[in-house]
Amino acid sequence: MKVFLGIILCAALARAQDEKPLRVAIAGLNHGHVDGFFRALKNRKDVDVVGVFDPDVSLHKKYGDRYGISAGLFYADLAKMLHQVKPEAVAAFTDTFGHPMVVEAAAAHKIPVMMEKPLAVSMDHARRIQKAATNAGIPVVVNYETTWYRSHAEIHALVKDQKAMGDIRKMVAMDGHQGPKEINVPPEFFSWLSDPVKNGAGALFDFGCYGANLMTWMMDNQRPLRVTAMMQQIKPEIYAHVDDEATILVEYPKAQGIIEGSWNWPFARKDFEVYGQRGYAIATGGDGLTLRLPGQKEESRTPPEISPDDRDSVSYLIAVVRGRRKPSGLSSLENNMIVTEILTAARESAKTGKAVVFGKN
Repeated sequence: MKVFLGIILCAALARAQDEKPLRVAIAGLNHGHVDGFFRALKNRKDVDVVGVFDPDVSLHKKYGDRYGISAGLFYADLAKMLHQVKPEAVAAFTDTFGHPMVVEAAAAHKIPVMMEKPLAVSMDHARRIQKAATNAGIPVVVNYETTWYRSHAEIHALVKDQKAMGDIRKMVAMDGHQGPKEINVPPEFFSWLSDPVKNGAGALFDFGCYGANLMTWMMDNQRPLRVTAMMQQIKPEIYAHVDDEATILVEYPKAQGIIEGSWNWPFARKDFEVYGQRGYAIATGGDGLTLRLPGQKEESRTPPEISPDDRDSVSYLIAVVRGRRKPSGLSSLENNMIVTEILTAARESAKTGKAVVFGKN
């Protein structure tokens, strides 16, 4: 009887813990996506922001005033914040160059981390993140807006679970917008997006990462055989130090990928096309899906709903920290190590004019 009661008590305590709001600390405020994160939390009762770090105190005031955050929650020292507030998770909104610093600081306290895409500006940085996470045994989640698209989830299910289109032969990813300056990103965001050190490149890293992420997922984390890329500066008067137009060709043994990342689209887009042996699927944004399968005419389909834990980055982070799931697929460190490898190879290829051949791990 005592053992039975003990099991019931443990289960009750686990449920109670699961019902408590997740204690999240924010690391960095110079990534414009932090605005969307704060907005997403306004109507949620399952997350508490317990600390906010950024070395720029002017950003403390900006976001404190905008979202009514107490001045006492802001810190200019990351290590001090993590020590004092003891969060359950860290959401990173630094420039990409800062990602290893955040993960290493969080790993010292064994705190899980979610960061904005892409993972890193180089393989050296990616390996630092991987080493820190592995040694501390913490999950690292890489957040892409496209991860939560119902259209992408349905394409993956059609190809991988239902085998509806046969083997993949070609994929095309088209991501970007009119340009950071053109869409009026905040100055602190523009400053590092247009910096080749802090961003890794320009549109190549900012939007090329989406296609690399999706293609790696569709190819079951298979590393490509080779990568060829070209970058352009169509608007050098605005983007003097980075590319604003990039195309990456990714070759697999029996498939090809074309990644189009641009700060020159006439409208913002995040579209993905997959062509198999016997059919195709075209996703336009999160909800648009056009299919043609064997023996059928082309049709538009409304993608089904996805599980609550997979609908947005906040829900996913809660599920990971609470132990309901491990980072996998698009959000996983394994996938994003390959993404970084593709992006760094693309950067090298664009500079040298030569394809980069991948060797064995």
